[in-house]
Amino acid sequence: MSDRRVIVQREFVKTGLSFGSALAIVISYTAHKSILWAIIHGFFSWLYVIYFVLTRNG
Repeated sequence: MSDRRVIVQREFVKTGLSFGSALAIVISYTAHKSILWAIIHGFFSWLYVIYFVLTRNG
């Protein structure tokens, strides 16, 4: 039972990181129209998403 829990948690984290990166890339490209910034923000993943939400106007 414990082994299954670890596997599920790892998959959840991996999926969350992948989704966070994709979301950061889309937000960054939409805001800045720059592929370079989109790649950099995709690397920072959820940190950029949280930053964007906290600092956006509107």
